[in-house]
Amino acid sequence: MHLTQHADYALRVLIYLGLRRDRLVTIREVARCYGISRNHLMKVVHRLGSWGYVSTLRGKGGGLRLAMPPEQINLGAVLRRAEEGFILVECFDPVNNRCCIAPACLLKKALYEALESFLATLDRYTLADLLHNRRGLTSLLTLERRRDHR
Repeated sequence: MHLTQHADYALRVLIYLGLRRDRLVTIREVARCYGISRNHLMKVVHRLGSWGYVSTLRGKGGGLRLAMPPEQINLGAVLRRAEEGFILVECFDPVNNRCCIAPACLLKKALYEALESFLATLDRYTLADLLHNRRGLTSLLTLERRRDHR
């Protein structure tokens, strides 16, 4: 299984914001820290905001922050939204499924059960669980920012 870049970035943004709950954070700051596209992050943040995970303040001095406590942000729920259907194989996609063995194949059932197990595991975790190593994460994210300023 492979998560989309969008889902990966959504989780990274939430972690970053969870570590910096004491202030507003800019998209530029997050992009620089992780070394990822600012334009792509803008789309990710917009979606996180539309789902209620992130609140944004526009204009000079604006930024973003978590819209709810980390304990209320369930990882399974975030990924269900960010992945948009988890199309693991062609037969999971009702619109584009052209697999000739789909009507008789049992692989879809096995993969669906595996996906449900994967998501059930993530349902047991929140963003707060990912932030337990606050010192280590903050240290690494700060180190990455220092490298950019050289």
